[in-house]
Amino acid sequence: METTLGLEKILIAFAAALALGLCALATAWAQSRIGAAGAGTLAEKPELTATIIILVAIPETMVILGFVIAAMILMRG
Repeated sequence: METTLGLEKILIAFAAALALGLCALATAWAQSRIGAAGAGTLAEKPELTATIIILVAIPETMVILGFVIAAMILMRG
């Protein structure tokens, strides 16, 4: 009985880590693409600086949402 409870805790922790980890990887990939394109855009049109900063910041919401989901998973367990 105690082994099953320990396994359940491990799986809950793994699910939370997966929820946050995958969101972080997706955000890193998106920001790398946006950052590279943004650098090229800023070289040609420096007046778009504010727009590029906003576009780079938008994917961060994925990590925040992943953190919220991970916290919800952990609070359930």
